[in-house]
Amino acid sequence: MNYTLSSKPITDIKADCLTVALPEKGNWPTSTTQADQALGGLITALHKNGDATGKNATTSLVPLTDQPWNRLLIIGTGTDSDRSPANYRKALIAAAGQIKDGPSKHVLMALSDTALIGTDAAVSEESKLNLIGRILEDQSYRFSGFKSEKLTERKLGKVTVSATATGKGLKDAFNLGLATGRGMNLTKDLGNTPPNVCHPAWLAEQAEKLAKDHDVIKTEILDEKQMKKLGMHSLLSVSAGSAQPAKLIVMEYRGGKSDDKPYVLVGKGITFDTGGISLKPGEAMDEMKYDMGGAAAVFGAMQVVAETRPKMNVVAVIAAAENMPSGTATRPGDIVTSMSGQTIEILNTDAEGRLVLCDALTYVKKFDPETVVDMATLTGACIIALGSHATGLFSNNDALANDLLAAGESAGDRAWRLPIWDEYQSLLDSNFADMQNIGGRAAGSITAACFLSRFTKDYRWAHLDIAGTAWNSGKAKGSTGRPVPMLVDYLMSNAGK
Repeated sequence: MNYTLSSKPITDIKADCLTVALPEKGNWPTSTTQADQALGGLITALHKNGDATGKNATTSLVPLTDQPWNRLLIIGTGTDSDRSPANYRKALIAAAGQIKDGPSKHVLMALSDTALIGTDAAVSEESKLNLIGRILEDQSYRFSGFKSEKLTERKLGKVTVSATATGKGLKDAFNLGLATGRGMNLTKDLGNTPPNVCHPAWLAEQAEKLAKDHDVIKTEILDEKQMKKLGMHSLLSVSAGSAQPAKLIVMEYRGGKSDDKPYVLVGKGITFDTGGISLKPGEAMDEMKYDMGGAAAVFGAMQVVAETRPKMNVVAVIAAAENMPSGTATRPGDIVTSMSGQTIEILNTDAEGRLVLCDALTYVKKFDPETVVDMATLTGACIIALGSHATGLFSNNDALANDLLAAGESAGDRAWRLPIWDEYQSLLDSNFADMQNIGGRAAGSITAACFLSRFTKDYRWAHLDIAGTAWNSGKAKGSTGRPVPMLVDYLMSNAGK
C-alpha cells in the first residue's frame, strides 16, 4: 500500500474517493466545508435530508460525476460534546472498513482536521495522524496463508491523507502510526499461526528473520542445554512433556548511548497450552495457540522499534515453550528450583506461564534494566475481572505504573491497575518449598502477579495480564495486536531521555 501525506487543498487532489468527516451537530471541519462548496452544497443537502446524519461512526457513500473524485464517503463524527479520541477512533475504523474492500484504487482521506475534546496531546494533529496511520494498517489486516483459495486482491492501492502541513513532526507521527499498525499485524500473524507451525523453534526463527530484515536488531537464541546450565529449571519444567524443546529468545536494539540502561520487554511464549497433566477442558482449547500472545506483542513492538529507530536501548526476552502432557511431563506436586535459587512447588501444571516468566525475569537482571515490562496471557481470572476491554496492570513502582496507564489512555489501548499488596503473598505459602505456583481461586490474577513479583525485586517492574485483550473469540476469532499500541507509546515517550 502506498501512503502519502499531503497539505495541498483537497480540491487540487484527484482521487477515486474523497473521505470527509461530518459532525452530527456543531462546526464542520474546514475540509468538509471545502468539499461541500466544491460539490455545490451536496453535503449540506444530504445532512439536511437525513441521508448523512453525522452520528458517530456512520458512513454514507455517494457516487459523483464531473468532480475531482468519483465518489464521496461521509463519516459521522457525532456532536461536539462526545467527540473524544475514543469515538474518533471508532469513526476511523468505520472509514477504513468502507475503503479497504471498496472499488476505489486511490482514496483521499480528509479526517485529520476533525476537532476533538481531550488533553492537548490527545487532540493534536500529530496524535490524529498517528491514529489514522495505525488504523489504516490495522484494519487492512487479512490472514489467509492457510486457505486453499486465495482471497481476491484488493483494488485499493493508494491512500493520500490530508494534513495542514507536511513538516517533520506530522510526517513522523503519521509514519509512527503506520509502523505501529504493521507491528500489530505482525503480532496478529504470529498469534493466528496454527500451533503445528508456531512452536518455540519457529518463534526463534522469526526472531532471526527480524534481525536479518533490520540490521539494528541483534538476536541470540538459548537452547535447553544452555538454560539448564543457567539453572532455569522452572522454565524447563514446562517444556518437559513436549517433543518441542524450549527456547529463550533475546533481541537487542541499541539506539541510545552505550551507557543508557535498556528498557526491557519480556513475553510469555507458550506456543500451545494443553494445561499439561492438569489438562484443560476440550472446549475452545484450540484458542490456546494464543497463549504466546505476550511473545507476539513483544515481536510487534520490536518491529516498530526497528523501523523507527528511537534514541534508546531496548531488550526483548521471550520465554518460549509448549505445555503438553506425556510420560515425561511435570506432575502436580513436583518441586523445581528456579534460576533465582527459589524453590517452587507446582500444584497445577496449567499455571505454567508464571513458571517460564520467573526465570526470564531473573535472567534480565544481567542487562541492568531501566524498567522491565512483562506481558502474558496469564490468568482466566483477569478476564473475569476486566473482560476484554482492559489489560490488567500490576507493578512494584507507582511511576512506572502511571506511565503505562497514561500510554494506554493515549493509544486507546487501556489498562487497569490491580494491587499486589503483601497481604496476598501468604496465599502462595507452601509447606514443602519456598512457594507454590497457585494461590487458590480467590484473587487469581493478583496471586499470579505476586508470584512474579518475588523475582523482580532488583528493578522497576510491571506486569501486563493480557488474557482478555490479546485475542477475540467467536465469529471474530483472531489476535487483536494488543498491547502493541500501549508498548509503543510507552517506549516512544521515553526515547531520548
